[in-house]
Amino acid sequence: MKLGMISRLVIAAALGSGMVAVPPAMTREKAAAKPAPMKFSKEITPILQAAQKLQQAGDDAGAVAKLAEAEAVQNKTVDDIYMVNALTLNSGITTKNNDIIAKALENMLAAGKVSATDAPKFWQTIGSIALSKKDYTKATNAYQKLLEIEPSNPDTMIGLAEIFISQKLSNEAVQMLGRAVDAKAAAGGLVPESWLKRRLAVAYDAKLTASMLPSAVGLIKAYPTSVNWRDAIVIARDSYKLDDQTTLDFLRLQAATKSLAGERDFVEYADTALGRGFPGEAQLAVNAGVAAGMLDASKPLVKELKATADSKAKEDKAALPGLEREIKGNARIALGTADAYYGYGDYAKAATLYRMAVGAANVDQATANLRLGASLAMAGDKAGAAEAFKAVKGGAREVLAALWMVHIGA
Repeated sequence: MKLGMISRLVIAAALGSGMVAVPPAMTREKAAAKPAPMKFSKEITPILQAAQKLQQAGDDAGAVAKLAEAEAVQNKTVDDIYMVNALTLNSGITTKNNDIIAKALENMLAAGKVSATDAPKFWQTIGSIALSKKDYTKATNAYQKLLEIEPSNPDTMIGLAEIFISQKLSNEAVQMLGRAVDAKAAAGGLVPESWLKRRLAVAYDAKLTASMLPSAVGLIKAYPTSVNWRDAIVIARDSYKLDDQTTLDFLRLQAATKSLAGERDFVEYADTALGRGFPGEAQLAVNAGVAAGMLDASKPLVKELKATADSKAKEDKAALPGLEREIKGNARIALGTADAYYGYGDYAKAATLYRMAVGAANVDQATANLRLGASLAMAGDKAGAAEAFKAVKGGAREVLAALWMVHIGA
């Protein structure tokens, strides 16, 4: 957050026969009714008049020193306090002295005579000055005051969130970023992608597990780019210690959302599929990587993966009908055979076999329902897929099911 100096002030308050300057930026909107004339005590009036003459002569340092004499005056009125600090503010702006500016603004606010239009601008400036000095306590207070005045202002919420981040108050930052996102959406505005990415990054860096999924979902719902999908999936994946089976589920979602990126992703997908005994899926991963320009078919590693997948895929695919005949109510064989068909892109056949595993006592039901949902989604049956995904409970696969739901728009 950058601090910009506010402009020179023009305060519409009479001082004898003269007028005193206040910032145009803070008086953009004119009051509907003419304000009551200010009244100054007899001890303060000569101080104000002398300070104004010094300012007009270009002696702002002298003006500040003269105005400081007002501190010793007892029983000052609110008009006295306001005008002394308004003139002090003028000199602070002219000399670009942020300490003088901040103190004068605080005193003017304390006097209770700052208009509702100007108060947010005053608090914004106080907060910005505090931030420039890394005075996070004062900056937090200023932005909280801003929120009290404008409780639905998402920009203020973003500013306060950044202050929390600077103090490593990650949970408070994520919550405030969420409020900003909700406020912006409620006002009918387009939520900036940077806000959603920031919320996800802060939640991930601080390992705020409960906030990560909602943050990831919010990002990919609003901006379903392949980059954002990859970030969301990888962040979810990194939150768990996974076996090869669950890793394969994450990679399948990446493939479905076209968020496999670079040699590493495609090689991992092919290698994981081979390791699980699915050469058809490995073959698909290698071919897709080469077609996307992510894999170099001439590289030894890629050539080896392709050769292995190609050599095993033909025999493996030919054996699938025989495996189907062996199922005979065996849910585990049904699950493994369904996985193989999924790898060959026969999603309808895979869904039929996955259904045989759903409800079986000797099969992990989160796995069965997730993969049933994935096969139905790939086959275009969004309603059936959503029903299956809703049945996935527990661990990383429940998170995957939620991400799949976003992908199919359920």
